[in-house]
Amino acid sequence: MKAVIFNADDFGVHPKTNAAILRAHTEGVLTSASLMVNEPAATEAAQLARACPSLAVGLHVTLSSGRAALPPGVIPRLVGQEGRFREDPARAGMVYFFSRAARRELAREIEAQFQRFAETGLPFSHVDGHQHLHMHPVVWDCVLTQCEAYRVRRIRILNEEFRPVSPGRAIGRRFEWLCFRALRRRCLRKLNGRGFFVPERVYGHLETGRISARYLTELLPRLGGQTNEIYLHPGTPHAQPMPGGSPEMDVELDALLHPSVILALEQHQVKKMTYAEAETWSCQARLSHRS
Repeated sequence: MKAVIFNADDFGVHPKTNAAILRAHTEGVLTSASLMVNEPAATEAAQLARACPSLAVGLHVTLSSGRAALPPGVIPRLVGQEGRFREDPARAGMVYFFSRAARRELAREIEAQFQRFAETGLPFSHVDGHQHLHMHPVVWDCVLTQCEAYRVRRIRILNEEFRPVSPGRAIGRRFEWLCFRALRRRCLRKLNGRGFFVPERVYGHLETGRISARYLTELLPRLGGQTNEIYLHPGTPHAQPMPGGSPEMDVELDALLHPSVILALEQHQVKKMTYAEAETWSCQARLSHRS
């Protein structure tokens, strides 16, 4: 048996996104979501999650293409006057790497986002990052500091086989994949001996916004890890509309609701879990193997 976490990113970015995530959980296979604590619908998202405790919620650390927790005057090297980070994660990452002053502001902003999540009253399911900027060397170290301060030991590190399905951006996707492979090695070294749980495989980057029911039914039998995460973006602009469907139905929401995915889970003995359940299951499996 293998375990899979179905996670929705960008919880809180828009009421439409919140509604799609809640529907994907109550009617489909979604097990958890990652909350952007600074976005306009974050308060609504937290209220929905408190009313639906079976939906596990983690922190989606946002340091590009989103709003900041702190005012612009406190972090002027990170955001513009409107309080938004740079849209391009690569440019943001360059500033964070080369500017010592920006790194000091970065540590304060990350701490503020952890505090804002804690103020929702929701337990931390896990931590990950918007556009995966949490794997950036400078950001990663700050995130781990806050993870340990708030006693959250479950975190996402990208790791999937290079098997893109949809056409386009072949060279760009290969380059990004190689970069994240290199970052993964550093991230894992930093976690060594610190008691963190990381899913063995994380799928979603190569097909972001295009994960269909067909993609999931073909992926489930070949999951590369005993513990796996598949992240999606139901109800957001990332997700492509269903061909021939209504404007309200996007391909990733449909995938999370589709009966063929539920059937594939049963056929291939894949159990959907939250991060906490996958961590417990993984520990029990290791102990059983040793005995």
